[in-house]
Amino acid sequence: MKKLNINRLFLVGILSLLALSCGDLDLKPENQITSDVVYDDFGNYKNVLAKLYGGYALTGQQGNQGGDPDIIGLDEGFSDYLRLYYNLQELSTDEAVISWNDGSLPDIVTVEWIANNEFIGAMFSRIYFQVALANEFIREMSDENLDSRGLTEAQKTEARIFRAEARFIRALSYWHALDMFGDIALVKEEDGVGSYFPERVERITLFEYIESELLAIQNELIDARQNEYGRADKAAAWTLLTKLYLNAQVYTGVERNSEAITYASHVIDAGYTLDPNYDHLFLADNNSAEGIIFSINYDGTNTQTNGGTKYLILGSIIGSMNQADYGMSERWPGLRTTKNIVNLFDDITGATDSRAMFHADGQTLEINDFTQPTQGYPVTKFKNITSTGEPGSNMANSFPDTDFPMFRLADVYLMYAEAVLRGGTGGSTATALEYINALRERAYGDESGNISAEDLTLDFILDERARELCYEMHRRTDLIRFGKFSNSDYVWPWKGGVQEGRPVDSRFDLFPIPTAAILANPNLKQHDGY
Repeated sequence: MKKLNINRLFLVGILSLLALSCGDLDLKPENQITSDVVYDDFGNYKNVLAKLYGGYALTGQQGNQGGDPDIIGLDEGFSDYLRLYYNLQELSTDEAVISWNDGSLPDIVTVEWIANNEFIGAMFSRIYFQVALANEFIREMSDENLDSRGLTEAQKTEARIFRAEARFIRALSYWHALDMFGDIALVKEEDGVGSYFPERVERITLFEYIESELLAIQNELIDARQNEYGRADKAAAWTLLTKLYLNAQVYTGVERNSEAITYASHVIDAGYTLDPNYDHLFLADNNSAEGIIFSINYDGTNTQTNGGTKYLILGSIIGSMNQADYGMSERWPGLRTTKNIVNLFDDITGATDSRAMFHADGQTLEINDFTQPTQGYPVTKFKNITSTGEPGSNMANSFPDTDFPMFRLADVYLMYAEAVLRGGTGGSTATALEYINALRERAYGDESGNISAEDLTLDFILDERARELCYEMHRRTDLIRFGKFSNSDYVWPWKGGVQEGRPVDSRFDLFPIPTAAILANPNLKQHDGY
């Protein structure tokens, strides 16, 4: 069903190529083949690139729970990149709680984590694993290496496109590190391979590096909407630049809202359209939905993992819900949202917002004990059902075909509007209002939910982002940008470890550098307060 697949047999030995140039990772390399063997055959290049993309979706070399994981130290199912990212971006906010008591997972819900939290440590390792994969591939795709291998000019041109995509993948993971961890070690392809202690860089330096990489590759990537589904193109780079600039005040202390408007406009002008059916964006055939700019791809037959959208779907099937209605044969009851999010959908006009996807039957809105799965409303957004009502290809084993839309047009509309309201130049309030009302017309089915220019405020944008993008792993970043995550009167159930919620210290705006990473690399430094 999905167009970008990974040749697993070939990839059994790929990790042997990745002499990880970082001394602070708990990784498991293999030793079976050499880079000369792999890169002597141009036909292998795309397979290796697929491993880079697959690093966001899969956890190892032998499929789901196959016993040959990319990283060690955490159960293979828990170590999926997207599952870890969800836990840190959503469970730490008002958008999600989880009833499970695995290890230190409850500490993320209560925003009381410490430096040896294993889920934070696994996210850190996942990021650097992606960086290591990308660095090795980029190194092998240098012009000097390409010229030495007797490739045709057409093959060299395609290899340079692959290289630009690898640089995008590296920039994306480094952006996650910038956003979640701040000052970290920066490892690039020219740093070579072997064991050494990478130097720590400040957050602003990492920001500038990511910016320079994205600006450098934007014209090397394939034009927007012209690449294979699931592969990065110019619009993916522009969207990431928009996110980088919109959050620049947090990352560097200097606002860059005008640049955010510029790159959001590039994406919008590239010809994307909103899918008229909001549901379609989160179904088993969402590879045909309009408005997805960059996705993490899943296939119930060929891409099997206990993370990703399987985690989002199964974790949200609770109580009276029927798993077959979600294209699944089992359930992992645990994930729910708080009343803060549910109440955002109250509309005094009586109109119905179709984005209000909650299951209330048998559930309480109040969460007096977040370990009880019947307290809080499950979010029913992601399903392994197609737009025609058919189950995904592997319903029997509960592996979904549903892709995760990491970047989509609606988010870009919202970022454009926010950057305008924050004083950026090059855009207009009238255009921002047009974009916001386009989202609301889709949500309400008509103009009954449209707002006026007077309603278009920053507070409205934050709420609208929650309505449009719930469970899509933006919320922690959004709350921090709006000054409502720490040291704030804005609270939600179990923030700070109490049922009614309470403010938390500003140190929680960044996750700690994992203790194991600091022990492995003396150049790293822990954030104040941890």
